[in-house]
Amino acid sequence: MAQQRSHSSDGPGAQPAPAADLGMALVTGGAKRIGAAVARALHAAGHPVLIHAHHSLDQAQALAAALNAQRPDSAATVQADLRAAQAPAQLFAAAAAWRGPVQVLVNNASTYYATPLAQLDARAWDDLRGSNLDAPLWLSQAFAAQAPHGGCIINLIDSQVPRGIAGHAAYAAAKAGQLNLTRSLAKELAPALRVNAVAPGAILWPEPPPPLEKQRELLAQIPLGRLGEEAEIAEAVCFLVRARYITGQVLAVDGGRGL
Repeated sequence: MAQQRSHSSDGPGAQPAPAADLGMALVTGGAKRIGAAVARALHAAGHPVLIHAHHSLDQAQALAAALNAQRPDSAATVQADLRAAQAPAQLFAAAAAWRGPVQVLVNNASTYYATPLAQLDARAWDDLRGSNLDAPLWLSQAFAAQAPHGGCIINLIDSQVPRGIAGHAAYAAAKAGQLNLTRSLAKELAPALRVNAVAPGAILWPEPPPPLEKQRELLAQIPLGRLGEEAEIAEAVCFLVRARYITGQVLAVDGGRGL
């Protein structure tokens, strides 16, 4: 594990620091896509942000540099494979060495790919379960051991999981476990800590995107008629961080697709 910091002095366009920093937020998989949007939104709200990355460390460092240009020493990065047994200890040791205890844990990192049942093997199951269920569980355990009263966990799940996802049984089962983990830990860790989840719907097309006909079919299933935006997921995360009388809940941000 390697921790990296990015610093920048004030310059044109730099934003003044808030009167007092809010508690530190740790965002797993925070280097790009939804994770990066969440990191930017929490930073804008006043949280110092520790951005976790596995393979995308360069992108994480670039994001940290951009955030530090707005508010010096307000962002740092940490690299780890969350499937490794030592990863939770590595992440929270890096946080403690930088700013102290973590106040907000966002379990965003996720592996996603198709696993038709006839082709599913133990390696794929271990991989999908490891990133989508095991890592959030052990990170939550480590977080609870160090979190100050009033801290919170936000899990990123999937709005389609309760209905099942054909061809993705391993992923869906792991995410369903994370959904139950959210509710179980909300009961166990209360009243000191809150645990909630955000369930994104269709936010970004995969790479490469599906054919136009498939895109039209999906959009027809969404009452609001469009894909969601990464910033809209980040807004939901920030809302749940602030909502001090909400725990054990799942906020679907799916344009009504789950209706």
